[in-house]
This record gives sequence, structure tokens and C-alpha cells, in this order.
Amino acid sequence: MGDSEYSFSLTTFSPSGKLVQIEYALNAVAQGRPALGIKAKNGVVLATEKKIPSPLVDETTLTKVENLSENIGVVYAGMVPDYRVLLRKGRKSAQQYYTYYRELIPVSQLVREEAAIMQEFTQSGGVRPFGISLMIAGYDDTGPQLFQVDPSGSYFGWKASAIGKNHVNAKSFLEKRYNDDIELEDAIHTAILTLKEGFEGAITAENIEIGVVGEDRKFRTLTPSQVQDYLGEVE
Repeated sequence: MGDSEYSFSLTTFSPSGKLVQIEYALNAVAQGRPALGIKAKNGVVLATEKKIPSPLVDETTLTKVENLSENIGVVYAGMVPDYRVLLRKGRKSAQQYYTYYRELIPVSQLVREEAAIMQEFTQSGGVRPFGISLMIAGYDDTGPQLFQVDPSGSYFGWKASAIGKNHVNAKSFLEKRYNDDIELEDAIHTAILTLKEGFEGAITAENIEIGVVGEDRKFRTLTPSQVQDYLGEVE
């Protein structure tokens, strides 16, 4: 029997050693809007494409880059409802840590919390894997950090990475542009250029979203006017 015979069971391995539903979840991620992260010497930038499905939609209600805590931000590629679940759980974990220790949660610990939730949904009956990948950026006592978490619950630290549609081409572009001494301002420019590589139509301050965290350890989403200024610098 081939792998397709096992594709409807999340908790049963196929003869080739795969959990096919997780591969399908990765396909859902690959169809999502592109998102990327770049770790600079003095901060981290997250950037994503944010296209409005209809001109009647209130664009202020659609946000892809969000805060998990004061010093940690996240962006996703894949299914929006799944993102809301992980966003709520991540914020709760960060707040519980702060309530207990009176200091901000380390980036790696919050990443582990999110990854543990995603992994739990790969070995439980009656559930399905999360159809998203996360890029988590933060700044703590160990410096700037960037992590990617996939539907299987696996996570890795990255210097720069991309998820969503055209992620392979985006990673190739980042490999050519990235260097260890890159400054945060240059990283923002590189993030915009990477998005432009696979962008359909004209790129504007309204259809991309950028979040940054620097040495002040405050993650923030750039306003459309700030994004427009950066777009002017790269053109």
C-alpha cells in the first residue's frame, strides 16, 4: 500500500515513515501569503504580504504581524483561524511568566511553548495539525533572535528565513543578500526587496506589513507612513 492509504489518519505512520497529514499542513502553509524574517546585528525584522480580499473589507481589521509580548512579535503563513489560536495561547504563556517572575519571558522559552502546542496536535486523536508556520522574532538578554515553527512542532533558530508562497525563491534571495554584520535599517530594506521579488502587482504601504524589534526590546509594527518612507528608500 502507498502513502495515500494512510492520508486520512493523523496518528498512523505510513510504511515510508511519514505522517501524511503533516505534509498536507505544510502544503497549506506553502499556499499562504509570503512572510519572512531577518536577524540583524542590532535587532530583527518581520515582513509579510497583506493583500485585502475585497475593497469592501476594512483593512484596519486585518493584521498579520502581532505582539506576543512586549519584546516578542510573530507573523504567520497559512490559515488565519489557526493563527488566532496560537496567538492567544502564546500571549497567555508570556503573561503567566511575567506574573510569576516579574520579567519578560525569554524568546526561546516562548517558542518552545508554541512548538509544544503544535506538536501536541500531531499525536492526538480527533484533531488536525495547525495549518500554519510561525516566524517569531524577539530581543532578550541573549540578543536578537529569530525562530521558525512548523506544523509538526519542529523549530529552528534562523539568521533569515521565509515561509508561505514562493518561500524557496525568497530564501535563495536572502542567502545572496544576507551577511552577519547587517544593520536593522539594512535588514528592513532587504526584507522589502525580498517581498518585491515575488510580488504580484505594485507593492505599497497598504499591502505589506513590517514589524521590528531593536535594542530597546520593544517590538512594534511600522505605520503605513513609515513603511512608505522605507519603500521610497529602496526604489
